[in-house]
Amino acid sequence: MIAARAGFTRLTCALLGGFVTLAACSSRPKPTSDDAGTDGPPWSVGTAEPAPRPGMVWIPPGSLVAGTPVGKSPRVPDEEMAGEQLIMQGFYIDVYLFPNEQGALPKTFVTHAEAADACAQQNKRLCTELELERACKGPQNTAYEYGDVYKSNVCNMGVVRAPGPNGMNPMCASGFGVHDLHGSAWTWTASAWKRDPAKSGLVGLRGGNGPIGELFGRCANGRGLRPEVSAADIGFRCCAGEPNTAAVSISVPRGDPLSLKPPDGKISKALETLARSHPDAPKTGQFVVERMWIWRPFGNEELWVGGGCSEIIKSKKGKKRRAGCGILIGREGAEAPVALTFVQTDRYQPTLSTGATAREVYLYGGDENGPFRRLITYDWGKINVGEKARRREGKGDVYE
Repeated sequence: MIAARAGFTRLTCALLGGFVTLAACSSRPKPTSDDAGTDGPPWSVGTAEPAPRPGMVWIPPGSLVAGTPVGKSPRVPDEEMAGEQLIMQGFYIDVYLFPNEQGALPKTFVTHAEAADACAQQNKRLCTELELERACKGPQNTAYEYGDVYKSNVCNMGVVRAPGPNGMNPMCASGFGVHDLHGSAWTWTASAWKRDPAKSGLVGLRGGNGPIGELFGRCANGRGLRPEVSAADIGFRCCAGEPNTAAVSISVPRGDPLSLKPPDGKISKALETLARSHPDAPKTGQFVVERMWIWRPFGNEELWVGGGCSEIIKSKKGKKRRAGCGILIGREGAEAPVALTFVQTDRYQPTLSTGATAREVYLYGGDENGPFRRLITYDWGKINVGEKARRREGKGDVYE
């Protein structure tokens, strides 16, 4: 019943716009004695809303699934938590970016100190990173404020432009009724950015926009900047109440981007089993892993690559050669290894080399037309395989 009433209130506010007062739109219905029973979801237990504050939404105490669980994509494993559950206390948050008025342009070109001072003048404070993530994910802990499936038009993501007026995308609101958490200005937070020890003195930002909307538009997405930076796409919004002490906490082990290792009995057998049932793998013979690599496209992400062939073919002259060759890329799963993709190298035993960045590798193979290579990229959880490129005649190691 609470969810239905809250949903109706948000829809009414979105449709009536300026004809509804901001205070009315920001308040959530108070639980009744029936609503507050112990059989309800964790965010409804003992969370009677305190007195409303004009222009602010009350985020009740509850559980935040912080970051993105392993296996889901997009995911930036060296910058966000792996779906850990955190208990958050209740807090207030502005409905819109500062100056927190529907139709007003967000205030940008502000440093971190200027943003914190503007909030303090209103007896408020900057929000923490995880408070913004909680406000964005809503009571159902969705990946985006509007759900788990990316929709570019809801928050006008993937468009690099100056932030528009507050509320210009009326459906860009979280399950708690907080607007413009994405698709507008980036938001200064009260949290230090502690992902990379080599980059000290940075402050976390959330929200904003970016060219890869599916990645940038996630509630878990963030970035770190020096606090003295000010830009046309950096603004802020304020929170109130006792700040949550929960913070993004991750360890980021790093290793060689690509390392060749002898086939491991347990892992290689698992990769062979996955390859034999993969729709892109050769349908003849039994695929046997003869080479193995560990690919680390990001810190905190380790992929297994098994290379081999499925059969031996004799030519008319009696010479033997391999066939049905390729690689199976997989990762460790909760209960069993998970296959990401299989890429064929046809007649050649596969070989890998590093690319321009850690999330790129080159795969070498060969078919009836001769040798080729393919660029394989790891795009925040997804594997993308490029077209075959051939070595240019007389140009050495130049492919086209």
